[in-house]
Amino acid sequence: MTEPATPVFRMELGVTPDLIDELGHVANLVYVQWVLQVAGAHSEAAGYDLAAYQALGAVFVVRRQEVEYLRPALRGDRLELATWVESWKAASSVRRTSITRVTDGVELARATTLWAFIDWETGRPTRIPEEVRRRFTEP
Repeated sequence: MTEPATPVFRMELGVTPDLIDELGHVANLVYVQWVLQVAGAHSEAAGYDLAAYQALGAVFVVRRQEVEYLRPALRGDRLELATWVESWKAASSVRRTSITRVTDGVELARATTLWAFIDWETGRPTRIPEEVRRRFTEP
């Protein structure tokens, strides 16, 4: 996956034995969890943890997610998760994520997630404040 000119948030993690399924590689559900984990870490790094979203009265929730599994991750692999916000609309954003094996740089999976920004009380979409957008797009 080609990364954009917008800031990319990165984190590393290791593949532990508890993540391995009966086929001997990381279970598919774990990739989905990783995509959410790195998005959450990016949000916290941008200054938006759960308390900050509660103070805003709105929060991002997943509306749609697509994960493309390219190669298996195996026990002992060290992985880099890279994520960035690709585009914005009034009340939603599209985030891309790439999962790469550190030792050889091979991309193992990529994801596209549509996040809706919803009002905490009503559950309805609401406009994303400019300050939120800025915090995710500045270096």
